[in-house]
Amino acid sequence: MKSKEVNSKRVPAYRDAGFELSDAARAADAFSIEAQNERVPEIYIYSRYRNPTVVAAEEEIMKHEESEWALLTESGMAAVDVALSIFQEGKNINPWLFFNEIYGGTISFAESVLRKRRGLDIHYFSPVKEKYDLTEFESAVEKLKPQIVYIESISNPMLIVPDAEGIIRIARKYKAKVIVDNTFATPELWKPLSDGADLVIHSVTKYLSGHGNITAGVLCGNDPDLMRAAVEYRKYSGHMLSADDAYRLHTQIQTFRLRFNRQCDNAQHIAKLLKSSKLVERVLYPGLKTHPTHEEALKLFGSKGFGGIITFDFRGTMTNEKKVVRDEFIRLVSEWIRVVPSLGDPDSIILPVESVWGAKYPEPGMIRLSAGFEETGKISGIISSALNSIAS
Repeated sequence: MKSKEVNSKRVPAYRDAGFELSDAARAADAFSIEAQNERVPEIYIYSRYRNPTVVAAEEEIMKHEESEWALLTESGMAAVDVALSIFQEGKNINPWLFFNEIYGGTISFAESVLRKRRGLDIHYFSPVKEKYDLTEFESAVEKLKPQIVYIESISNPMLIVPDAEGIIRIARKYKAKVIVDNTFATPELWKPLSDGADLVIHSVTKYLSGHGNITAGVLCGNDPDLMRAAVEYRKYSGHMLSADDAYRLHTQIQTFRLRFNRQCDNAQHIAKLLKSSKLVERVLYPGLKTHPTHEEALKLFGSKGFGGIITFDFRGTMTNEKKVVRDEFIRLVSEWIRVVPSLGDPDSIILPVESVWGAKYPEPGMIRLSAGFEETGKISGIISSALNSIAS
């Protein structure tokens, strides 16, 4: 005898490629309604269009971002593609202005795809001494009249926090749309839409999923017209997250706040520990008063935290000397803190900056550390032990 009710609070993983439409009339209705490009369709047709498991995961993200809509994609870069592409209508558009200190993959996308393949007029705005100047920014916007301004809430790997509220205000004054990559800050520290941003992007791979086993992205917004444009572009470009990944994300995001707050606490503790070491020349963490944009971070995040990433540089008078110390530190912590090209994982992980960013950040002793949510004493003990061993 079949059960009349499935007693589960979880949305199942709907793996259907196509959904049953019963008869010709229902099929006609489904495809007619589909042209409206709503986030939640009245009738599901095909999982590349929309999928109920993906929709359920999107609604969990909407709660955190406090957005009217969210659309999941199969990677963070796919979310970047959707967010930017919906503003491109032929070549008769104004320049697009990107902040220079953003994720390298986004810069590469802007150069290799937007400029080289699509012929867009791409410009960059750079910081001065690791800090953005609002007066210079307004001058640049007034001169360029950009259609889009693209920023990050915390940059990678120098952790520059812009005066984001001021940037959004100026951009909107000149009728520019603002896209914010909020991956590092997450909605736990800042909700850009509440300050006037048009779209927010996350690499869900990082903190929102938080376990290093899902590759996904999301874009969030409040404007229904942008939503419909994004639904349509995602549908035709195929940037849809799988039902299985959405199912796992739906469960993992339940612990997002607990995980991220612990990671922020651990990062603050690790930053202070590194700053006290004679082996370390410089510690970059927005929660430290010595960070060039500490005041901007305080203004934007208040007392909520400063993120889970620390970038630090070892002392040394010569390039080789710095590399030796860096490599010895990596070796000593390698059993517990692995070299992984990602961030936001449960365990603390590291990345040697020069090895990844090369000429842009050639500092040979520099390391980016992503704090996990391990017990604080454990992770600080591992780092202290390694520093003491090198110093002795």
